[in-house]
Amino acid sequence: MKTVAKQVTVRGRVQGVWYRAWTVEQARALGLAGWVRNRSNGDVEALIEGEAGAVEALLERLWDGPPAARVDHIDASDKVPGSLIGFAQRGTL
Repeated sequence: MKTVAKQVTVRGRVQGVWYRAWTVEQARALGLAGWVRNRSNGDVEALIEGEAGAVEALLERLWDGPPAARVDHIDASDKVPGSLIGFAQRGTL
């Protein structure tokens, strides 16, 4: 099992629509570690770490998001996996 990490920025109507909480639910269901937070510019940012297939599955789900969300663009870049435990919602940066 290969562990990977991705830094993700999601753009669109993704704040005020339960996007962060939904992301936490999805990530935990897939057994992933990391965090998600709002950015002051209206984006949502996440660091996702875990088994490569599960990370890719979450990246695909992020395009849909919760019902009220509208995702216009997702940037994802590779990061060096660390030793993250659990998946948390962080405050706005």
